[in-house]
Amino acid sequence: MLLRSISRLIVLLCATALITALPCAAQQPPSGTSSSTNGPGIEAPEATNGAQDESHQSDTTPKPIQRPYAVDPAGPAITLETNEGLFTIAAGMNACGYDAGLESSDPVRRAIRDELNAIFAAKADARDERDALCEFFRTHRIGDAGRDLAQYVSLAMYLTPQLTLSVEEGDMPPDANAVANLLPLLQGFARATEMHLLWLKHRPEYEALTARLHNPLTHMILETNVYLKQPYSSYDGRKFLVLLEPLLSPTETNARIYGTDYILVTSPVAQKPNDPPDAMVRLDQIRHIYLHYEVEPLIYARAPAIIRITPILSTVQDAPLEFVYKNDIMAMLTECLIKAIEARTMGIPGEKPPDPASKGHADQEAYLAAIQSYDKRAEQYRRAQVERDMREGFVLAHYFYQEMEHFEHGYTGINEAVGEMVYSIDVDFEKHVAQRVVFSTQGSVDPLRRTMPRSAPTGLDLAELKLAHGDVDAAAALAQQALDQHTGDQGRAHFLMARIESREGLMDDAVASYQAAIAQSHDPRTIAWSHIYMGRIDDIRDERAKALAEYNAALATRDARPDTKAAAERGLKQPFSVPKRTDDDASLDPTGKAEKESYQPQPIQVPAQKH
Repeated sequence: MLLRSISRLIVLLCATALITALPCAAQQPPSGTSSSTNGPGIEAPEATNGAQDESHQSDTTPKPIQRPYAVDPAGPAITLETNEGLFTIAAGMNACGYDAGLESSDPVRRAIRDELNAIFAAKADARDERDALCEFFRTHRIGDAGRDLAQYVSLAMYLTPQLTLSVEEGDMPPDANAVANLLPLLQGFARATEMHLLWLKHRPEYEALTARLHNPLTHMILETNVYLKQPYSSYDGRKFLVLLEPLLSPTETNARIYGTDYILVTSPVAQKPNDPPDAMVRLDQIRHIYLHYEVEPLIYARAPAIIRITPILSTVQDAPLEFVYKNDIMAMLTECLIKAIEARTMGIPGEKPPDPASKGHADQEAYLAAIQSYDKRAEQYRRAQVERDMREGFVLAHYFYQEMEHFEHGYTGINEAVGEMVYSIDVDFEKHVAQRVVFSTQGSVDPLRRTMPRSAPTGLDLAELKLAHGDVDAAAALAQQALDQHTGDQGRAHFLMARIESREGLMDDAVASYQAAIAQSHDPRTIAWSHIYMGRIDDIRDERAKALAEYNAALATRDARPDTKAAAERGLKQPFSVPKRTDDDASLDPTGKAEKESYQPQPIQVPAQKH
């Protein structure tokens, strides 16, 4: 009990420190931001794009969806920003009669529409380009408003500021490919209306909106991480990107998964001066997508063990569920766990009783009675939500709701607790429970959409996940398999193996693997971090001159990301030292396995616009 209390206290103290340390929206990322992939306290490099492994796959393997231009590989893991390509498409849609949510939109939407109408009134060529664009929108309607908008949002993710595609058409999702012929018309429309100048004119208003949203969004992320007992956001190359676009309807939240990246497009409502910033967007929907971002990889990493739960799906075929939840057990488990987390943490009507005015016996008794009454009402309210989720077809929501109650009283994080939750499911019992549920006639619609069906990670991607979850033996086996069979990115495989070897105290082997990574990798980040880690090993061995050479070599690479630069410069200023151990592992680990005290999260950033 004492250990559990201390653990929870550490989580809360860390979260408090993070809240006070986070920069405002306009600031740059702090130096020394880190990753938990190799353990707290290490500035671990971004995982390389899984697409690099595709060159060794058979020709019959479907071509992977490429990373959207909107996702900055060099940026932080969690980002809030705006996007000029999305702005231009949204402006064109507004010019062509897209009025959804107009009455509740931020005033900047009407201002831009008015300016466009003035341009159309004054310029015949602008009217002609608009009419051609509108005809394209008209002939490419799907019939569903959400999907109709989604295809253009998907296309916008691959647009450069010059309105050209950042990848080949075949490398985009199918819905984006379906409307790729829009681009010549969009380019003509943008030239005739001088859309780039309109973007520059209104960008300060966009930046003011993102600055206003930054703190509520940051607070939501931190609260969620604290509840999940992982206040240090992991950084394994995945991205969570929130795009704010006031020209779209505030009632629509469009969220998509591109490979391992999660992109969400949201729009602000018009606010009065005294309205709280957290009311400007649907934070509940953003939190739902963020829970997908955090929880989903934990489920998919356990794909082989989850297959046994598939019979549960036979019980929900008549439920008002989307197709994916009736046919993909991992999608079903993920959504049920998220529903349970949302139910456990949802607010209830009425305020929580305030602390008693005095410490008198009567006041304390009255306070305890009020708290007990409040907790009872809260539990009834939350269980009612779980019942609604069950009636929609999320038949494991009740199971995970009970498991999350146990989780709240424990001290392990969600990344460790998920495994036990999944392995403990009694399939026969849960099937019996599900068969007794009377399903509703209508269900809810998840704002999250996939560009392609999700598959379990394989190869080096799976090895990275295994290492992140502490399964060193499995990660080593996968890395060695890639090296033996010459599959995947060999530089990445050597780099992964080096990190494993250094964690195990095999420093000579680690140095050899880092050197092999430098020789075979084409990724500046992998090369830079190999030099940094070798410099740390040299420091541990009291070979300061060699360490300085490695840190300088890291700075000389083309990886300009702030965490790389900060780590190398810190190594130049003072020798790396291994923190004191609190466990029985006496190995010397230059990846900072035990540096929990110095770890800092990846904050939400508002980066400069790409040109």
